[in-house]
Amino acid sequence: MKFRYAKREDVGLILRFIKDLAEYEELLDEVVADENILEDWIFDKEKAEVIFVLEDDKEVGFALFFHNFSTFLGRAGIYLEDLYVKPEYRGKGYGKALLAKLAEIGVERGCGRLEWWCLDSNTPSIEFYLSLGAIPMDEWTVYRISGDTLEKLAKSSSDK
Repeated sequence: MKFRYAKREDVGLILRFIKDLAEYEELLDEVVADENILEDWIFDKEKAEVIFVLEDDKEVGFALFFHNFSTFLGRAGIYLEDLYVKPEYRGKGYGKALLAKLAEIGVERGCGRLEWWCLDSNTPSIEFYLSLGAIPMDEWTVYRISGDTLEKLAKSSSDK
């Protein structure tokens, strides 16, 4: 099992994995990212990283991640935005290997934790994460502001 970091020329492959994951989660209609957006944010602005897991030099899964920061720990962590393994390669340890690789990267970089979200309806993934010793953060609720609401809030800052 091999891993490699994504390169600029992989942007189409990254988008394909994102869309495959969105389709699996029945959220494909929410994907607005395109190759130009991904290239800008991942490779030009360097706001996220992508690692692939390979079988026989073929990309069979990916993880997209970035650093967050814990004020309580006083150091960065790794936030896993997406992890996806193609259906025909599931059950072979690729998902676990990707998480282990991210843990290794986090330890090498001195990070304090590895975190991610999972849809409540994604029972197979939840069972998998629990089997690895992951702890659900049930006492925390995720809040989100996006789209028009984000624009409206941003405008309220400049109105003062």
